[in-house]
Amino acid sequence: MNAFAVLRTGRKMPLIGLGTWKSEPGKVKQAVMWALQCGYRHIDCASIYGNEAEIGEALQEMLGTGKALRREDVFITSKLWNNKHHPDDVEPSLLQSLRDLRLDYLDLYLIHWPYAFRRGDVAFPREDSGALLYDDTDYKDTWAAMEKLVEKGLVRAIGLSNFNSRQIDDVLAVATIQPAVLQVEAHPYLSQEQLLSHCQERGLVMTAYSPLGSADRTWKHPDEPILLQEPLINTLALKYHKSPAQILLRWQTQRGVVAIPKSVTQSRIEENLQVFDFNLELEEMESIRTLNRSWRYIVPMVEVNGKRVPRDAGHPLYPFSDPTEPECCLRMCLPLSVLHFQKQNQKQF
Repeated sequence: MNAFAVLRTGRKMPLIGLGTWKSEPGKVKQAVMWALQCGYRHIDCASIYGNEAEIGEALQEMLGTGKALRREDVFITSKLWNNKHHPDDVEPSLLQSLRDLRLDYLDLYLIHWPYAFRRGDVAFPREDSGALLYDDTDYKDTWAAMEKLVEKGLVRAIGLSNFNSRQIDDVLAVATIQPAVLQVEAHPYLSQEQLLSHCQERGLVMTAYSPLGSADRTWKHPDEPILLQEPLINTLALKYHKSPAQILLRWQTQRGVVAIPKSVTQSRIEENLQVFDFNLELEEMESIRTLNRSWRYIVPMVEVNGKRVPRDAGHPLYPFSDPTEPECCLRMCLPLSVLHFQKQNQKQF
């Protein structure tokens, strides 16, 4: 039973990786070390998570000559944040991640979101009013700078995160080096079946973030559905003598999707990797697929006039409101700040 996906570069990408989003400083180093010690060979990082330096301490202790693992044994991903989309900022941002992670190269580097924030060293640049400051850098220009990282040997593969199918095709149309991976939110409530087929037809591997529903989010609403409490998932967990989390992860890996569950608890880190010793039946895979309700947990939100609305929905490159995307369309009220941005910049896009 394969425990990896094969990228268009030929590199094997383990189907289960350790996610590090929301892993607190002071805990993430130990989490990474536990993961590597129990068999993980894939660590997913990002500069905006604010913990790459601590992850780097773990990697330095675990990887290299005379250490437990060779560098080439572990697949490591990081991501370019929104304020570094300008072509001149791409390589310096990557080099900072390499310094923090104490590595000479990355196995995979992703554009974290298709839209850009204003250039600079502030991760979330804002006006005095608190409104985010956006930029009109086109992700195709960012992509050209990403390709140079591969040419220089700084990264082995490049890819996309939170792009919709139209935006993927937009990049493919101009790419000299094609994207190897698309990382998006995916779980049974947001199955991403059509986007997955789109990727597979074009040679991209899909990675699912928040595959367990991200129940530890600070902004979760008390009325939202809780994936780990879904009756079908719990019934299958009883049948296979597995946890609900293991059923969810097996569903992803069995359909060829890489999953990156986050945990800083040793027992859960170990448990999340134990999903390759059983197979869900075809009817069970289909039953899980039919749970889809296009429910997106991970959407940056702001409060406008007392209502929670998607923060970046007014940006022309926002990926989740494209009417041609079956699982992207959202009914929303747009924040005045982004409506103003769109009006001011509509001729530039």
